Amino acid sequence: MVYVEGGTFTMGATPEQGSEVYEREKPSHSVTLSSFSIGRYEVTQEEWEAVMGSNHSNFKGAKLPVEMVGWDDCQKFIEKLNAMTDMEFRLPTEAEWEYAARGGNKSEHYKYAGSNDIGSVAWYKDNSGSTTHPVGQMSPNELGLYDMSGNVSEWCADWNGGRYSSFPQNNPKGPSSGSNRVFRGGCWICSSNACRVSFRILDPPVIYPIDDMGLRLVLEPSR
Repeated sequence: MVYVEGGTFTMGATPEQGSEVYEREKPSHSVTLSSFSIGRYEVTQEEWEAVMGSNHSNFKGAKLPVEMVGWDDCQKFIEKLNAMTDMEFRLPTEAEWEYAARGGNKSEHYKYAGSNDIGSVAWYKDNSGSTTHPVGQMSPNELGLYDMSGNVSEWCADWNGGRYSSFPQNNPKGPSSGSNRVFRGGCWICSSNACRVSFRILDPPVIYPIDDMGLRLVLEPSR
């Protein structure tokens, strides 16, 4: 896990995200977050199998990111992991995910997670060879986090409420209910536009799992 010092950042369609931003990335707005810890890598298949006892990923490999996991599958994994470790892991909120992808308070304001050159930080449709890749092979972002752009998209904890509010927010967790959850980061089959740090994909949590969706964990601080 990588410690992410809390701070304030501008979330959403900031200028470096370019002219192809979507309405669901607007308006950009100020968000203040408390400190948290987040996985250096996406959850791998060997980690998933150690907890769940099975692995239904399409592209098999111990160090490959787990995929074919829906939002509900991720919740079951986290519940079992927490029972095994006596710790409190969870999915990141959407704001935590974007803050970490942008580099936290070390941000250099890149378009992708760690660079304006997508080919140096992300496995996406133009370089992936139509498959996932072992975690940690590309360059990390400013916080030392790998694959936050590309490889597999990552589920977040939030229900989606459509366009953002323009008001400043503190530790936002999204709406209390809804029909769609959020996942972030783009994937091995995605265009470069979908790998930007502000890009959002919205799907029902009961969506049939597919081989471009995985997860990254946040660890709650000890109390």
